[in-house]
Amino acid sequence: MVDDTIVPAERFGPDFLQDPHSTYSRLRREAPVQRVVLPAGLQAWVVTRYEDVRAALANPGLRKDFRRYPDLFARNTMRNQPGFVHPALVAHMLNMDPPDHVRLRKLVTKAFTLRRIEAMRPRIEEITTDLLDAMAGEQRVDLVEAFAFPLPITVICEMIGMPAEDLDGFRSWCNTLISGGEPDEVQHAADATKAYLLELIAKKREEPVEDLFGALVHAREDGDQLTETELVSMVFLLLVAGHETTVSLIASGVLSLLRNPEQFAELRADRSLLPGAIEEFLRYEGPLNMATFRYTNEPTEIGGVEIPADEFVMLALTSANRDEEQFPEPDTLDLRRDTTGHMAFGHGIHYCLGAPLARMEAEIAFNHLLDRFDHIELAATTEGLRWREGVVIRSLEALPVRIG
Repeated sequence: MVDDTIVPAERFGPDFLQDPHSTYSRLRREAPVQRVVLPAGLQAWVVTRYEDVRAALANPGLRKDFRRYPDLFARNTMRNQPGFVHPALVAHMLNMDPPDHVRLRKLVTKAFTLRRIEAMRPRIEEITTDLLDAMAGEQRVDLVEAFAFPLPITVICEMIGMPAEDLDGFRSWCNTLISGGEPDEVQHAADATKAYLLELIAKKREEPVEDLFGALVHAREDGDQLTETELVSMVFLLLVAGHETTVSLIASGVLSLLRNPEQFAELRADRSLLPGAIEEFLRYEGPLNMATFRYTNEPTEIGGVEIPADEFVMLALTSANRDEEQFPEPDTLDLRRDTTGHMAFGHGIHYCLGAPLARMEAEIAFNHLLDRFDHIELAATTEGLRWREGVVIRSLEALPVRIG
């Protein structure tokens, strides 16, 4: 249970998830390394300044080991939690340190190559066109439901070889696992996801197919290959990370343009700004609020503050990307900004393997969206928009727009 005898903890309520920027701005000034209680009841230390976050992302003293997470969750939570999902879904490289991380990343990189990603470009163009065709007859749509979600989930599922008819069930399980819910609901979603992926692995072993999942099943490095548990976890990671980041990037990028019409007009007039615009979307309202869980194995100093052993440390990427010491006027969207060094995809050995895919999908999505519709406007008040629950992924629940 949480020990309130050490540094007093600031409690982050539900409002924090809707607007973390104002809280982060204050913490960067007053308490850049702060003990907090997150909305779900988990105690952690939140690091908010760019320099501290970047250093911590590459600090081997901050550990990742999924085998320790259940005990650490029990020690650092203020109320009953559903645990850390399912052991078979978290035994992937994002929850491991070297040498395990090095071994797994080598095997996955052999399957998840830039050539394989680039080969998907024509198909991504086709999926994008089909989705925009379906939207063309509508005057008002939810851009998340109609476009930002189905594009990347279709792409990653086709890359992995998941049948299209299984998408709805998998989406429901993922939403429960990411956003949380009652313990029984989370456990059911974890069990169902594990069982489904095990069945898919068996099919890939029986009928080898040239897709990403098949490549993972048969990937070898110096006689080594992924175990069944590692395969389940890795495919789960690729499916979730492979679409969640792009859903957020597309939706929040469009919202950022709608809130900044002068910048939107500049992008329409000069499409060569798009690559830089995507980087600015990532910096300004990135898909990851905080980096995934790290913990202290021994007392560790960050930003002049000593954090005791066995404490979770959450690195606020969203805050680092709006640190005024790194990015002048950080709360202003500027498509011509030098965004070098932004950390929307992390930093260090855990830098996102799928970043090139997310960038390519976003480039295609925005190009086609602007080609197709001369007019896009927000069909809801800014206050009426809601961000999904969960401290890691930052993504809109819906984005109602009028198009024409």
